[in-house]
Order: sequence, then C-alpha cells, then structure tokens
Amino acid sequence: MNQKRSQCCYHEDEGFSCTEPAEPSGLCYWHDPKIIKDKPEDIARLEEYARGGGMLRGISLKRAQLPGIDLVRHHQKTGFDMSHVELYRANLQGAHMFNLNLQNASLMKADLREANVHCANLVNTNLLGIKWNGAKIENIHTGKVLKQERLANEAERLGEHEIAQDYFEQTEEIYRDLRKAAEREGLFAMAGNYLRKELTMRRHQMPKYSYSRMLSKMIDIFCGYGEAPTRVIGFSMGLIFVCALLYLFTGLNYDGNVHIFKLSNSFTTNLSLFFNCLYYSVVTFTTLGYGDFTPIGYSRAIAAIEAFTGSFTIALFVVVFVKKMTR
Repeated sequence: MNQKRSQCCYHEDEGFSCTEPAEPSGLCYWHDPKIIKDKPEDIARLEEYARGGGMLRGISLKRAQLPGIDLVRHHQKTGFDMSHVELYRANLQGAHMFNLNLQNASLMKADLREANVHCANLVNTNLLGIKWNGAKIENIHTGKVLKQERLANEAERLGEHEIAQDYFEQTEEIYRDLRKAAEREGLFAMAGNYLRKELTMRRHQMPKYSYSRMLSKMIDIFCGYGEAPTRVIGFSMGLIFVCALLYLFTGLNYDGNVHIFKLSNSFTTNLSLFFNCLYYSVVTFTTLGYGDFTPIGYSRAIAAIEAFTGSFTIALFVVVFVKKMTR
C-alpha cells in the first residue's frame, strides 16, 4: 500500500501508467507540471531517463531549458514515445528529436531553432508559435488536418462561428510558419503543400457567401492556388468532355450535314457522332479552329465559352507548371 502511494499517480485511459517515485505532489519529477526543468543537470538526467526505459508519455517540460538534448533512440526503427508531452515555451535549440512520437503533444511557442525534427510524428500536436528557424523538418508528419483545424471544423459544425474563426486564424498562422520553414530548408514541394493549406484556412475566415471566398474556392479547384498543375489538366479534360456532350445534343455542321444525336440512329452512329463532337471540342478548346466542323444554334454559344475558357486555362497551366518546375 505504501509502495503504491510512493509511485507516480500519472495514468492514461489507454492503460499507460508511470511507476517512478512520486514527489510530494503525487507525481514524479518528470510528470509534475509545477517543477520547471531548467537546471543544468536536467538535460543529462532526461537523456538517462529515456535510455533507461522511463515513461516519457505525458511528461511536463513546460518552460524547460533543454538546448542540445539528444532524444534520439539510436539503432532502433521507432523513436521514443513522447505522446501528450507538454513542451510549452521549452528551449529545444539544437535538440536531436529525430523520429520522435510527439502525437497529441503541445509544442506551443517552443524554441526549435536548429533542432533536428526529421521524421517526427506531430499528428494532433499543438504547433502554434513554434520558432522553426534552421530546424530540420524533412518528412515530419502533421496529419491531414492540424489540431486547431479539427477544432475549427467541429466549432463551425456546432454553429460556434467566433470560436471557429479563432481556430482558423491559428491554423493559418501554423501553416504559414511551416511554409516559411520549408522554404528556408529548400523543401519546396512541402512548402507548396503548406501554402495551399494556408490559403484554404484564410478562405474559411471569409464571409460564407462572399465574392472573395467563392473566387478563392474557384482558384483552389482549378489549380490548387498555383500548386497543382494536375488539377488544371483534370479541369481541361472535364470541360472538353462536357462540351462534347453538349455539341452532340445541340448539333454541329459538317460539309452541309448536321451532326446531332437522334434516338432513331443506331448506337454505332451516335457513338461516331460523339467522337466527332469530342474532336471538335478539343479543337475549340485549344483554339486551333480547323474549320471542318462549324457550330450551329446553341452550339455557337457553347463554342465561344469553351474557346475563351480554353485559352485562359492553357495559359494558367503554363504558369502553374513553370512555377513548379523552376523550384
């Protein structure tokens, strides 16, 4: 019974418990949030604690002074499990944090300048206000959505628009900081991905049915804010196919004969007409204009819209593609 009282009372619903000797607070030295780990010997003590198999989940390192600490699990495929760790304003300059599992942790306003965070698991981690200058962030895993982004979506679903707005602002700031850090490290593909997410979070802060928000959404759909040339290709192919179907039902003129869909035609005939319309749609989209097929009736309006959109889309693709390649 006395032994139980002398053990740290930290426990997680997942079944993880700490068995270290408890301080008067009932928690061990590392899990006690009231103890600031800023002593010079704390770096060596924490490294020894980690190497000795001590439980790192949920430890409190709020405002800790741990510059240059080595928390790499050498010669192992998986890093140390530091889930739920509190690292608010912790000084981790030059720290070695390769492959750490920091899932559900808080790194809010932590100093990670020149730190090695390569391959770290940052899923559902609070990344607000981190100092990333010089940090090695290749292959960090932040998940499909950030913690604040998930909270913003939940608040918006519940109608808590002010709360959602605040979380979207925080998420935009986090993505912006990550983008800048990736650009400094020359990780331009990663930077482009964070740029898209940053602008998406900015869009969510705009009035729901405003012109600026709809325009932003259209840019995202068409080209992923200039970071997704494949979206431009997909939109082009979709437009060509849709216009081909419209030409099939509105009719095209070829050598004095009207090519139009009729139920009385055989399947083979209508299929051949569709491929002719598809050919004309490609020619119109690319503004080649051979002149063998000519639009009639409503087809004229469709052709005019497609030609205008095609010229704009081709120019957009060139800009987006060159932007990606020149990086």
